[in-house]
Amino acid sequence: MDEMTIARAIHVAAVVHWIGGVWFVTFVILPAVRRFAEPARRVAFFEEVEGRFAFQARLSTLAAGLSGFWLTWRMEAFDRFLDPGRFWFMHAMVALWAVFTLVLFVLEPLVLHRWFSNRAARDPEGTMAIVLRLHRVLSTAALVTVAGAVLGAHGGL
Repeated sequence: MDEMTIARAIHVAAVVHWIGGVWFVTFVILPAVRRFAEPARRVAFFEEVEGRFAFQARLSTLAAGLSGFWLTWRMEAFDRFLDPGRFWFMHAMVALWAVFTLVLFVLEPLVLHRWFSNRAARDPEGTMAIVLRLHRVLSTAALVTVAGAVLGAHGGL
């Protein structure tokens, strides 16, 4: 087994964990949380689950970013970024990774956690609706990106 195979395996495993976790939170945890009777319980439960996953997601996005950069460097594929029409999925992967990295490493600990707590104290229903909507947007973007990347990597685009 060569280093490219290992790097691809790390990259795919990291993306599966990260995006799969986001989908689980978006389409299983958040809808279940919205059905809880007490709004305060919804917020507390969501914060506990999201907090546990956030650490794992940070590790996964870090592994995906490092392995993706290494693969691009090793394959001498940086020129793909000069052809966004043909290699749009490369731009999509970097953009999606950048958004999640910014959210997980900067915005969540410095801004979003405090915003969520303050807003949820005033309007738990509305806050959970916003969170669910944002998760759906990010999950959809991730699905399109993953599908495009797989198709692009296998000559389907």
